[in-house]
Parts: sequence; C-alpha cells; structure tokens
Amino acid sequence: MIHVHCDLCGRDDWTLRFPTSRPSLNGSTPDPDVGAFRCTSASYGHHLQIVQCRHCGFVYATPRWEASTLLAAYSQVEDHLYLAERAAREMTFGRHLRALERIAGPAGGRRLLDVGAYIGVFVEVAQQAGWQAWGVEPSAWAVQEGRRRGLTMIHGTQRAPELQNEQFDAITLWDVIEHLPEPSAELAASYRLLKPGGWLAVHTMDVESWLACLMGRRWPWLMDMHLQFFSQRTLRLMLLKNGFQVVWSGAQGRYLRLGYLASRLEGLNRPLGRLTQTLVHHLGLAKVAALVNFGDLFTVYARK
Repeated sequence: MIHVHCDLCGRDDWTLRFPTSRPSLNGSTPDPDVGAFRCTSASYGHHLQIVQCRHCGFVYATPRWEASTLLAAYSQVEDHLYLAERAAREMTFGRHLRALERIAGPAGGRRLLDVGAYIGVFVEVAQQAGWQAWGVEPSAWAVQEGRRRGLTMIHGTQRAPELQNEQFDAITLWDVIEHLPEPSAELAASYRLLKPGGWLAVHTMDVESWLACLMGRRWPWLMDMHLQFFSQRTLRLMLLKNGFQVVWSGAQGRYLRLGYLASRLEGLNRPLGRLTQTLVHHLGLAKVAALVNFGDLFTVYARK
C-alpha cells in the first residue's frame, strides 16, 4: 500500500472522511481481489480509507495499492454478469450518446475514443450512430469480447502505442475516472489525444450529492475499486487545471433491469434484497428496464 497526495492540488493535508472498513488495509496487504474490480461487483461497504483535502476539498482514497498492481488486477477482470445486462446498458449508452450529440453535434463520420470501454457497448452504439468509434480497455477478456463483435478495441490505456499518433473529435470516460490512480494525468492524456475544439465527456459519482450526504458511510459507491470521489465542483476544477473549458455539468441517470437492480440491493441489505428479487421474479419484471436517477451520478461535457 502507498500513501498518495491530493491529485487536484498536490497537497498532503487531509481530514478523515471515512475510515477503512477493513483495518488491515492500512498497512501491508496482499494483492486486491480481482472480483472486487468487476463493473458488476456488489462489494458495497468494502473500501479503503477515504479522506478529504483540507485545501481544495477533493475526496480520495489513501493509502491504496500501487498503480501497477491496480492495472494488473483490471487486466485480469472477467465479468459475465455484465454480458447478461447488455440490453439495459445499450439503452443507457444510447441515452448518453444522444446527450453528447446535443452538445457536441452529430457524428458525421467523426472519430471517437471510449476510454475504459469494457466490452465495447458504447463503442458499438456510437459506431451504429455514424461515429468512427474506438475503445481502449485494460481487461484482456473484455477486449476480446468487443473484438468478437467486430469492434476496434485496443488493449491497454490511453498511453497504448496504437494511440500515440491518433487524434479524436470526442473522448468519453463513462464510470472510469473514479477507478484511476492518477485522474489528472488521465485527463491530460485525453487532452493530448483530442483535436483542437474536441469534446470530452466524463461520467462519475457525486460525493456531495444529497444521497451521498444522507447515506454517509452506507453510500453504496464506497468500494475498493473506487479511488477518487469527485463532486461537480472538484471535477470542474480538475478539468480547468488540464486546459478544458467546462460547457455543461449535471446529474444523469441510467437504465437498469429490475432483476439486476434487486441484486444490487442485496449487496446493501441481504434480507431486503432477497425479498425484492423474489417479488420481481414472481411478477415477471426481472427483465424490465427502468430509468433510475438518484442524483448521485453526473456527467460533465468539456471542450479542448
């Protein structure tokens, strides 16, 4: 485990926001459980020590695993439940794409890079809408799943050799930035890969949302895989720091099948979750997709 400074202002002066749920993680610990790094992990409540910078207010996890250890874990991730939930994710990404195009304009054959693309659902949605869409993803399994569907998928990060001489009209990070050990450096990498006037979309959790404040340490997004906890204010500041002009920021929901939503509830409260799953399946509603928006997930659109 390594101690890290605030990635927004660089200082090492913080106040404790949430103590780790596992005291052993404060010192030496084995490599992280790869299962906890799946997109569909329900390991709510298992998290590192989370602190808040006294100077800029940024919330982050420290100590944490080294960047190389985290990348190795993500490269091994396999997530078959994500495949089963593909239909709802296609609806969510279709909604995200329409919102992006309202601000950035229609595809028109322009180039798009989805960072942390996982199995390439958004890449495929964007491609079908007329974008020349690529994805970059550290999970070898997820890249193979995307390539199986004929998508342009690069194994690695934005620093992959295949991207060094490329430039894009739009770059998207859907539910990615909170996982990154150095988010500011990642935004700088996006800036370099964008054409002048290009667009960046970042979607993440809002640690200052009403739900996060109400639930406190029971907020479900406090998980091992989440290292950074932005508010709309701190993400705006980090984007400005890296040369971006923030155009719009606000809460956005997502589509979830009711059966999947009930399984997530079990991660928070097992008896209630099991009861809800039984009820949803008994009523034949498990595959029904519903738009869910608790106000604690938001998107920022910024321009180079």
